[in-house]
Amino acid sequence: QVQLVESGGGSVQAGGSLRLSCVASGYKDSNYCMAWFRGDSPKVREGIASIDSDGSTSYAESVKGRFTISKDNSNNTLYLEMNSLKPEDSTVYYCAVDLGAYCRSGYWPTTVYGYWGQGTQVNVTS
Repeated sequence: QVQLVESGGGSVQAGGSLRLSCVASGYKDSNYCMAWFRGDSPKVREGIASIDSDGSTSYAESVKGRFTISKDNSNNTLYLEMNSLKPEDSTVYYCAVDLGAYCRSGYWPTTVYGYWGQGTQVNVTS
C-alpha cells in the first residue's frame, strides 16, 4: 500500500524559510515522478515542483528561484525547501507520486498522480 506522509509545515514571517518533507513507502517502481502541489481545495491544486526518478526537476514560475525540490533515496523522502516566502504562499501543501512515469516538464495534471499525502499547512505572515 502506497503511503505519503508530509511534515514540516507551520507559520513563518514573510521572507523566512521552511522545509517540507514527504516520506514515501509501499512502492518499488524504478521510474516515477514525485511532485509538490498546493491549494486550499481538493479540486483546485497548483502543481509547483516535480522531480523524476533520475533527479530532473521542474518548477512553476510562481516558485522558481525560491523553492527547491529534492529527494533522498536512502530514506525514501521528498523535500521542498522554501525560501523568501510570501504571504501568497500560504495554503496547504501536498506531495504526490505518479508511478511508472516520467514527469511532464512544466505541467502538473492532478489526474495522473495516483497517490497523495494528507497535506501540511503553511502560513506566511506579513
